[in-house]
Amino acid sequence: MMNILTIRKHYYYKMLNNLLKKIIKTASGRTRFVMAVIGLSVAMVLILSAVQIQVNYNDLLHSKTNQDSIANFLVLNKSINNINRNNTTISNENIDQLKKQTFVDDVGILTPSRFKASVESNSDRFPFATDIAFESVPASFIDVNNVNWKWDETSNYIPIIAPNMFLDFYNFQFSLSQNLPQLTQDIVKIIVFKVNIHTATGTISFNGRIVGFSDRITSLLVPQEFMDWANKKYNLGQQAQPSRVIIRTKDPGNPALVKYLQENNLVTDADKTRFSKYRQIVNTVVNISWITGAVMLVFALLIFTLFIQLTIASCKEEIQLLITLGTSPKQLQHFLVKQFFPSNIIIILISLLAISGLQYFAYQFLKEQNIFIYLFISYYTWTAAFLILTVLWFVNVFTIRKYIAVKDK
Repeated sequence: MMNILTIRKHYYYKMLNNLLKKIIKTASGRTRFVMAVIGLSVAMVLILSAVQIQVNYNDLLHSKTNQDSIANFLVLNKSINNINRNNTTISNENIDQLKKQTFVDDVGILTPSRFKASVESNSDRFPFATDIAFESVPASFIDVNNVNWKWDETSNYIPIIAPNMFLDFYNFQFSLSQNLPQLTQDIVKIIVFKVNIHTATGTISFNGRIVGFSDRITSLLVPQEFMDWANKKYNLGQQAQPSRVIIRTKDPGNPALVKYLQENNLVTDADKTRFSKYRQIVNTVVNISWITGAVMLVFALLIFTLFIQLTIASCKEEIQLLITLGTSPKQLQHFLVKQFFPSNIIIILISLLAISGLQYFAYQFLKEQNIFIYLFISYYTWTAAFLILTVLWFVNVFTIRKYIAVKDK
């Protein structure tokens, strides 16, 4: 008996659903449905693209893969003019203020030599001699990994890091004009030369050797231990306050960083900060994409809501008849949600598929430029899609319940 009742109930619901489908399809109108789907699809692609663009944008700026070990370190000094040309030191207050800035990860002091020094060759086959000045910096700011980067009074030589531009200047200008042989980095690293420190009582000589070449700091670097020792022992009475500092930053093109340097009369390598203006333009474009997507989504929700309302209104007599015949409003609401909501799911899945394709092509294109973004769309994009789908579900349910309740009255 129960099986017969179950079969009859199932048959009744099947017939009712078929009847409702015919009514809805007749009343909805293909044109209105297509317009609603197109509007929602465009809005979904725009808003989800805006999310993915923001993720890619942040990845390009901050990921370790794209960070430049040279550009992310900036050497700062005071701008020299006729007013401050003899007073360009950076005070402790300036350094403390710099450390507090959100765009600065770390600050290192470039300690200059406070003694007179020169270097000369130990070999008659390769004669040279020149006055020189050294600097030192904390090891965490050096881009040369060398186990020999240390010194004490028992060391056999002073390890030195030279800027690559020095070797380029020698090979492509000085050596050609002086008829001297060009040198590779490997050859330079095996040359041992004299480092002379000139004092009031005479000249003190040490052995020196180049242990690496740097693109980050354009000065001759010696270990901090040697600099502290030599400055203390051979200081000519000069002031000890530094005139240059080095900072580590995640984003050398940050407009806030550039503004801070200008306001505090600080300068650095202009090539490392020249993208600041472009950053402001890109920020504006990304924000506009967010706003455009959000506005389009609101309009799409309105369009889809109106489509549901028009569909229910156009078949109000049939719905009233079904209610009179015993169909419950709750049953009608459940049926209509099943009719309208699945199309929202399909739209979102197609939008995610389209954005995945665009992400793949962007990944391949940027990879050829040695710029890296994620191959797959971000979980932020998936989360945004889920949240929007939840909003769509509530809009569908609220609209249907509201208008079925109205028709019921």
